[in-house]
Amino acid sequence: MTWSGFFYGIQSFFENVAFWPYNELRDLEPSSWFGANIMSWIFMIICAVAMVYWILQLKKFDDAGEEDKSVTAHKYLG
Repeated sequence: MTWSGFFYGIQSFFENVAFWPYNELRDLEPSSWFGANIMSWIFMIICAVAMVYWILQLKKFDDAGEEDKSVTAHKYLG
């Protein structure tokens, strides 16, 4: 196998497998702006849910007093 074959294999994977959902959405030709950007909306919803969960977990640990807020909480700080 040559290097060009390796890179053509990567190209083939991304064009035929990884981006297949986007090709299917492009073939549907949605007429609305929201329909055309459905994948972006899905990713934004997932990120918003993850961020809310992360903030709630931080608040839970902060309220329980388990967070070490001293300056020397880590060895490399002092």
